[in-house]
Amino acid sequence: MTVAALALENITCTFASREKRGQRYTAVRDTTLRIAPGEFVSVVGPTGCGKSTLLNVGAGLLEPSSGSVTVFGETLKGINRRAGYMFQADALMPWRSALDNVLAGLSFHDVPRAEARARAEEWLKRVGLGGFGDRYPHQLSGGMRKRVAMAQTLILDPDIILMDEPFSALDIQTRQLMENELLDLWAAKRKAVLFITHDLDEAIAMSDRVVVLSAGPGTRPIGEFKIDLPRPRDVAEVRAHPRFVELHAQIWSVLRDEVLKGYQQQLTVAPEGN
Repeated sequence: MTVAALALENITCTFASREKRGQRYTAVRDTTLRIAPGEFVSVVGPTGCGKSTLLNVGAGLLEPSSGSVTVFGETLKGINRRAGYMFQADALMPWRSALDNVLAGLSFHDVPRAEARARAEEWLKRVGLGGFGDRYPHQLSGGMRKRVAMAQTLILDPDIILMDEPFSALDIQTRQLMENELLDLWAAKRKAVLFITHDLDEAIAMSDRVVVLSAGPGTRPIGEFKIDLPRPRDVAEVRAHPRFVELHAQIWSVLRDEVLKGYQQQLTVAPEGN
């Protein structure tokens, strides 16, 4: 039996309520989620259901109230050093050029400057920005900044890639280009990916498996679907595949009621989980 690259076992995350003093809020309850080595898994669910909470647990940025996290069979203690994290908002340093942003992680790992620079230049070429290394973030478009952020994450060659709605702020054409770019880079080394998204089309087009979470509080997985579409995929073209249409209908039938529940909750109280 293959050991999971990342395993969240019976995770519960409870916080002090921001709305009611002295009360507790359970964002995630008794949730188990496993990602195999080389597997691309997307998690979808209503706004505020706890998707980002689970990602932060997997990254070691948040300690669960109960449950355990293992990374390739070893209990996670502190930050997950085998994971790279690509946030929804890019984490580029505005005072650094694109090249210096990409090589920053290598510098923190004491890689010699000349080697770090050469590797960063190669990664900028991989993401289509070979001639933009001297540009600063404010001189780049949104899509370009995402390409820099992707290079910044992948240059460290993490065994696990955690992604929190990384393309949600992009226009649809740029978004599809970035999705295909990510799939090409992922296919080259087949790292384990945990991808958070609100976009069901995006989840199906990119993933090996889609996990559906219930509306909060106390979110938990309520559906799991194997995406048996052929690879390699073009995220725009695959949407016309009959199997894509069939999978979309199956997953949406599970997700729809939870989205409505989440929407109703937002009308009555501000959400405490993401």
